[in-house]
Amino acid sequence: MEYQTLGNTDLQVSRLCFGSLTISPLQANLPLQEGVSVIRDALVAGVNFIDTAELYNNYEYIRLALREKLRPVYVCSKSYAYTYDAMRESVEKACRAIERDYIDIFMMHEQTSRLTLQGHAEALKYLVDAKQAGTIRAIGVSTHTVEVVRAAAMYDEIDVIHPILNKQGLGICDGTAFDMLSAIQFADSMGKGIYTMKALGGGHLSSVAPAAFEWILSQTGIDAVAVGMQSREEVRVNVAIFAGLQPEQKMLNQVLGRQRKLLIEEWCLACGKCVQVCPMGAIQIVEGQAVSNLNKCVLCGYCGAHCPEFCIKVI
Repeated sequence: MEYQTLGNTDLQVSRLCFGSLTISPLQANLPLQEGVSVIRDALVAGVNFIDTAELYNNYEYIRLALREKLRPVYVCSKSYAYTYDAMRESVEKACRAIERDYIDIFMMHEQTSRLTLQGHAEALKYLVDAKQAGTIRAIGVSTHTVEVVRAAAMYDEIDVIHPILNKQGLGICDGTAFDMLSAIQFADSMGKGIYTMKALGGGHLSSVAPAAFEWILSQTGIDAVAVGMQSREEVRVNVAIFAGLQPEQKMLNQVLGRQRKLLIEEWCLACGKCVQVCPMGAIQIVEGQAVSNLNKCVLCGYCGAHCPEFCIKVI
């Protein structure tokens, strides 16, 4: 496993980051011990970096995996909180939930524009205070936009940026893969740590996963790549690819043949909350039913987290 220092921080992370969204209730909803086993396999294989968020509701998986103390592990979490007190509550909740007195990286979740960043000034102030107090070690933002990457690069307070990037530019809200890569390289030149998400475009590039990973790992300015993994087979395949090895062909075929999809149950009430929160604009209400545009959907599952009837799932 290769390791890289995240920008100007002192965090030396594995280039393969364990993206924990896929094991969470928003997606696979794995039984607790099964999810813990998937994380544990990644840690044994050399992964020392876990990406999560308050929204994912999966802190318990991480807490139990970390209890085994297989290796030092860096954890990044995120919150939508925009006030000082709400962000404090989110950070304290994360610390309690994973049984640590600090979080390595804490992010403002899914920032959409320069104005959004400005609107989170109080939350950012808390993160600065928490960093000074040792409650967090680095401050970050996650985003699907080129604009936020460029804006965040100019904030002295922000240490780490977590943008979407893949070879086809899927899920980038305001530009192409080239535009995002250019912004990432600018942020890297400003000393920001960069770890990307959605290298497989929410599953759209799963059939060409080795090539998609090869492309993103060859780009400059990227310290690590968060990859969602929900099975021990996926862990073994991804670890091999990131180590520059050829995965076992039978297992690779099994993983590549597994397709995920967004399921919207027939009891949908067409309330429209999923439409409002979808960062990709991939859902609309058609004849009294929420309908997903598969060409835009990156299977993040955020819509399901806001569905009052629990009728949206990534399966």
